[in-house]
Order: sequence, then structure tokens, then C-alpha cells
Amino acid sequence: MKKNEHRVEVLAEADVAKAIYAAQSLSQEMGFEKTARFMIATAVSELARNIFVYAGAGEVAVQAVEVDGKWGFEVIAEDAGPGIKDIALALKEGYSTGGTLGLGLPGVKRLMDEFYIDPERQIGTMIVARKWL
Repeated sequence: MKKNEHRVEVLAEADVAKAIYAAQSLSQEMGFEKTARFMIATAVSELARNIFVYAGAGEVAVQAVEVDGKWGFEVIAEDAGPGIKDIALALKEGYSTGGTLGLGLPGVKRLMDEFYIDPERQIGTMIVARKWL
């Protein structure tokens, strides 16, 4: 079951802030503690920023999900950009194609309880991450 879905189209840098706000609002409404809310907001910020920087446009959806009676926060980040050629390499700390520190995706994976990059995606990237209550 999914509830309270909020979608943010990422076309400009300001849209990253909109995605962060949606994540903060929903995670607080769901009852996450302050530390968990910060972790969720950081993960959503990184995913939205990656869309803006590497793909130019895409969408971030945040929602409450229930699986087997357990509630969690889910973020789905999708774009139609160039995609991630080597997922395993992209998840190594220190690896970057954009001249950054290479901590983004590995950090998102560490901050969230579940993390998945669709390896079958032919165009763009789809990342799903969840944090459980």
C-alpha cells in the first residue's frame, strides 16, 4: 500500500529544495525521529541533485509505503539522462564522473535501509530507497 505520494519534477536547482521539503514534511508526518528525518532529507537531496546535475531533468516521488504491516518512507528518483554505465563502480566511495568527492550514491545507500538501482533500465536511471519506521 502507498499513501501520501508527493511528486516533484526536477528541472531547476530550486526543485532540489522542493524535493527536500516534501521529504521532510512526509517523514515528520509519518513520525520519524529527527535523526531519521535528517537522513531521509539528505538522501533525497542527493538523489534530486544528481538528477539535476547529471540528467538535466527528472522526477522525485516520495511516499509512505506499507509492506507486511511495516511502514516506511520511500523515495523513487527517475530520469531519462545518460544512465549509470557501471552501477558497482558508481557505488564505490571516491568514484565520480562529475569531479565531486564521489560520496553521493554510496552515502544514500548507507543512510537508507533499502537501496536499489534498476539495472535493466535502457534509458536513464531509476533509484528506489526506503527507510523503515
